[in-house]
Amino acid sequence: MTLEPVIIAAPFTAMAAAMSYVPDEVFASNIVGPGIALIPTSTSGRVEVFAPVSGVVAAVFPHAFSIDVGDSRNVLVHLGIDTVELRGDGFELHVSQGDTVERGDLMISWEPSVAEQAGYALHCPVVAVQAEDSDFDIVAELGQPVTVGTPLAVWRLREA
Repeated sequence: MTLEPVIIAAPFTAMAAAMSYVPDEVFASNIVGPGIALIPTSTSGRVEVFAPVSGVVAAVFPHAFSIDVGDSRNVLVHLGIDTVELRGDGFELHVSQGDTVERGDLMISWEPSVAEQAGYALHCPVVAVQAEDSDFDIVAELGQPVTVGTPLAVWRLREA
């Protein structure tokens, strides 16, 4: 039996890319789980990052957040690679751990130029944490732009 699928939407306007394109082996090899990478289409100014799914904020850091969507499913959005080293510089949080959010709610404001100037890659993995590859289907066209709310992927979960 398959439980209700989760549609994962684009949290910001970006170029869609394969996870294998991410310059971090943990993400590129799907160790955290399958996903899709987003690369901001603009690095000047602020990028508003919205919830790609509805659920409860399981974790939030200046550079990343995860949302528990239920049925043991958690979606992670990581803004840039190694941006934890910025210690919050260039990020503004709009939610806290434990908050209930709806798809499209504002999560973080980000200034990619801060990360770029510090030499960090701007690839942003959107990950179905610990999902089976067979349960995750990318529906966005890789190599093409996506806007906020554009469906990126569908995560199905089969009952054991």
